[in-house]
Amino acid sequence: MIQDLRGENTCDADGCDRALTEPQLAFETAAGRREAYECVCGAVTVTVARPESTD
Repeated sequence: MIQDLRGENTCDADGCDRALTEPQLAFETAAGRREAYECVCGAVTVTVARPESTD
């Protein structure tokens, strides 16, 4: 699952619809930014955002 988590987003684990807040883990590489969000239900969502192109 890759999604834009800059707005209001929720956990999409089966039976869960809780809001995801701040990432518990975030790091950047030349390939982009990775963020991990852990829901209180135990599900983890990881996102990858590639850097904006400056062409």
